[in-house]
Amino acid sequence: MNPVILSVYREEWRFWRRSRLAGSALLLMAVMLLVSTAYTVTRGHTEADRRLQLQAQARAAFLEQPARHPHRMIHFGHYAFRAPVPLSALDPGIDPYTGMVIFLEGHRQNSAMFAEAAELASLSRFGSLSPAFVLQVLAPLLLVIMGFGSISREREQGTLIQLQASGVAAASLMAGKALALLAVAGLLLLPLGLAGLMLAAFGKASLLAVLAMLLAYGLYLTIWTLAVVTVSAMLRSSAAALAVLLLVWVLGVIALPKLASTLVHSLQPIPGKLETDLALLTDDTPISDGHDTAGAGVSALVAQILERYGAENVSDLPVNIRGLVSSEAEATATARMNQFAEQRMNAEWQQARRLDQLSFLSPLLAMRRVSMSLAGTDLPHQQRFLEEAEALRFDFVQSLNTLHARELRYADDIRRSADPDAEQRTRVDADFWRLLPEFELTPAAINERLAAAGPMAAALLAWGLLALLLCISGTRRLRP
Repeated sequence: MNPVILSVYREEWRFWRRSRLAGSALLLMAVMLLVSTAYTVTRGHTEADRRLQLQAQARAAFLEQPARHPHRMIHFGHYAFRAPVPLSALDPGIDPYTGMVIFLEGHRQNSAMFAEAAELASLSRFGSLSPAFVLQVLAPLLLVIMGFGSISREREQGTLIQLQASGVAAASLMAGKALALLAVAGLLLLPLGLAGLMLAAFGKASLLAVLAMLLAYGLYLTIWTLAVVTVSAMLRSSAAALAVLLLVWVLGVIALPKLASTLVHSLQPIPGKLETDLALLTDDTPISDGHDTAGAGVSALVAQILERYGAENVSDLPVNIRGLVSSEAEATATARMNQFAEQRMNAEWQQARRLDQLSFLSPLLAMRRVSMSLAGTDLPHQQRFLEEAEALRFDFVQSLNTLHARELRYADDIRRSADPDAEQRTRVDADFWRLLPEFELTPAAINERLAAAGPMAAALLAWGLLALLLCISGTRRLRP
């Protein structure tokens, strides 16, 4: 490397060691990153174990039920818990604000409940100070504090002219100052890298995802580094450079991302789960819950079943008509509920895409999406949980409906409310409850996460190119 660049780099670090403000800010940020990383990794491991235990307890409670009528077990229900993905310790994304458990039962698609953010006590609010938040929001502020006077300070002290007179090229000066700030950024990335490599080493996280996340954050902090050095080079006083850079930080990290989110929500509001349920209830499409085999709209289905089996009446069927009707009704109702659920998910996707389109307002918008996608804590991950839980619910209900149709005699089923003996005969053995499969959320494959992060990674690269061009322009202004 050019010895002049290295000399400028060393001088900048020597200045920071003498500066109490820069040293204190760097120390505070390093401690904050180390503590937040250690806390979130430990808490993520504990939370994963706790949810797995709750899932096991829910399954055990279901399996411990005595002999019952199959349809009673449909309404007894089951729980599906969303265990946190390994890299949520680095970037929790939307996980703290979405439900972590769904109650699975017949005839209904329940919403996810018990978001982590609602459970956190005031003393646990530090958990929201994740490594991703520190790097996305606070690390740029540290770069501003440490680098706002990198060039303007030389101009104010008169050393810029001396450096230029001694043959130090403007490009070398800018490169040395930027390299020093990049070293600070590298130090900030160390806790994230170490935690990610530990998670990958224990087989809990994808090494490729960790490396891609480090690369993305490195690019993001490089953008801020180039911006800081450029503004310091273009303005004559350090005070003016600090004021402009603080304004850029407030706009780029706080104001514009919040404005973009508010704008997207106002332009394309998303109906909540309650509104979706109300729309489903007021829908004109007749849907039976399968409880009444003589109800309106069921007669045609009964006729089809009789024709399929070549029977004249329901008592002649080799299977229980009630279980078949319940199965057909559940399939019809689920298909209708899935239509409304897909409409809501598509609306969420459209809203997310609109927010992506506003990434030209701030590199934070692109960085946040890339980080969540690589960590597996973005919107598709939550929707995957809802879809897999719904698939489990449907299979669970239909398995019990099949059990109802094959194992229970129709004659006993229609008399069970009035005949205690018939009621006993409609209870199936508890061994049948083991037909319920265990729920385990399948995380998105690394290639899916990389593909999801791709468009916003391209936006981040565009921001990097813009920052580089501005830095070149600032370098030209330093030429004597």
